[in-house]
Amino acid sequence: MNVRSAHSVLESVFGYESFRGDQAAIVEHVVAGGDAVVLMPTGGGKSLCYQIPALVREGTGIVISPLIALMQDQVDALAANGVRAAFLNSTLSREEAAAVEADLLADRLDLLYMAPERLVQSRTLDLLSRARLSLFAIDEAHCVSQWGHDFRTDYLGLSVLAEAFPNVPRVALTATATPATHRELTERLRLDGARHFVSSFDRPNIRYRIVEKNQPRAQLLDLIRTEHAGESGIVYCLSRRSVDQTAEALRAQGIDALGYHAGLPEEERSAHQARFLREDGVVMVATIAFGMGIDKPDVRFVAHLDLPKSVEGYYQETGRAGRDGLPATAWMAYGLNDVVQLRRMIDSSEGSAARKRQQRTHIDAMLALCETLTCRRVQILRYFGEDSEPCGNCDNCAEPPTGWDATVPVQKLLSAIIRLDRERGQQFGAGQIIDVLRGKDNPRSSQSGHAELTVWGIGADLSENVWRGIVRQLLARNVIAAVGDYGVLVLADAAGPILRGEETIELRREPERSQRARTRSGGKAAVVELAVEDQPLFEALRSWRAEQAREQGVPAYVVFNDATLIGVAERRPASIDQLRGISGIGLKKLDRYGQALLEVVAGESSGGHP
Repeated sequence: MNVRSAHSVLESVFGYESFRGDQAAIVEHVVAGGDAVVLMPTGGGKSLCYQIPALVREGTGIVISPLIALMQDQVDALAANGVRAAFLNSTLSREEAAAVEADLLADRLDLLYMAPERLVQSRTLDLLSRARLSLFAIDEAHCVSQWGHDFRTDYLGLSVLAEAFPNVPRVALTATATPATHRELTERLRLDGARHFVSSFDRPNIRYRIVEKNQPRAQLLDLIRTEHAGESGIVYCLSRRSVDQTAEALRAQGIDALGYHAGLPEEERSAHQARFLREDGVVMVATIAFGMGIDKPDVRFVAHLDLPKSVEGYYQETGRAGRDGLPATAWMAYGLNDVVQLRRMIDSSEGSAARKRQQRTHIDAMLALCETLTCRRVQILRYFGEDSEPCGNCDNCAEPPTGWDATVPVQKLLSAIIRLDRERGQQFGAGQIIDVLRGKDNPRSSQSGHAELTVWGIGADLSENVWRGIVRQLLARNVIAAVGDYGVLVLADAAGPILRGEETIELRREPERSQRARTRSGGKAAVVELAVEDQPLFEALRSWRAEQAREQGVPAYVVFNDATLIGVAERRPASIDQLRGISGIGLKKLDRYGQALLEVVAGESSGGHP
């Protein structure tokens, strides 16, 4: 039980030459029997931090995972590496579950997956008390925090492990935790004595881009066609209706798009998820119900057509892109209605005043990220308590936006809101107020005599889009608020000093996005790392992998991920020995697929395919 044996497992089972970041220290600590809290970004290798200790220590590692729908794929991926893994969940028949329990008690399993609601049952705790256990791994541990993302009440019961199994090490792992969530999960899981490993949350391979919303489905289609044609991606929408309409619109344009939300029949959801995991180039359009625990490494883009409710949610969702470390895109279309809609949802929701305050705080942080003039990555990492330098790989770094002194236009807007209310006893949403400022006649203005107001037309020098941007940014900064079912605009406390001339206000001016700038990050991300002459072999390897995955009924990444295929395409091995050392090819896969890989390489090199 030492790091040397752990390293041999890393190399022989998983096919990696060395640990990354804190992995070695975490593995050493857990192998020695210590408890750990691990905060590591998606794609950072969290799974190895409990899988390797479970293989090195005696007994079976119990993995608490939130989604039973993904356990089969997780087990398949481990089995492909020669690991004895199984799961216990409601998809098994009574006979199948009994067989898994017998294997556990007979010490024939390395890892056993189960959901938290099953683990805390008295029958399960009794079963585990009779087994030899190497560790407990609590995955997606942020689910225990009531203020964090994806809160799950089932996770609260996991504190029982500290009492029931005091001598079995526990590892809590998450990719999403603010300092407050970190403290809460530590307390609720009774891991006060644990060693904490906090890695950088940075995902340098992801390019963050937020664009002004203008025909968002057309913008999304342009993103897919020009930058990610034929590649896997996830599109997040706020409502089920939007999911259905967006998936249909993409299919009508020849994109292989599927929908996923809680309103679909379970069989359809499962079939769609299976296709997304097992096939290349599928785009999943989904609500946030989709994605937790998804291990698909070659998701090349994550797009948001609606504003996420928190930075935690946004980071968790965008983190599903580029888990293989290759370039990926996190893209979002964001507009005025997003701000109004989310704030209205909070105000009309059930829950305590404290809960609503917390939700508003989350929204404010998300809006600050959207409106920032500086590096988006710096803003995200600061939210998680980490300092960094500008990344050079987000839209604000690539084409820095400029700020402008908007004090006078803002004063005009605030005055228009006041005049309409005081002189006409009327309150309106953004559209009518902007029409008044621009002197644009419409039936409502004609009926109400708005042209007689002193504010009529005083903002005619600015376009409607500029005014909508001003309104959006003032809403984001809580200078004004949109209230009621119709989102009428009213002044907030912060408006007074600006209106009286005691404070100035600088707003963001959106840069013109050039075609050249957009295509710099475009192209097929998976092959951008390859020389032109190696790309045909990479595509041949992908075709071979797809065929293998179909025959076995497993996701393509269970065979090999893109990074491994890139390694093969670059090295062009001609013998089994030359395959050794390519990242991701362990002994089991070398034995199973080695000769076939060599045949693909030889076939492509000779100008044909085997």
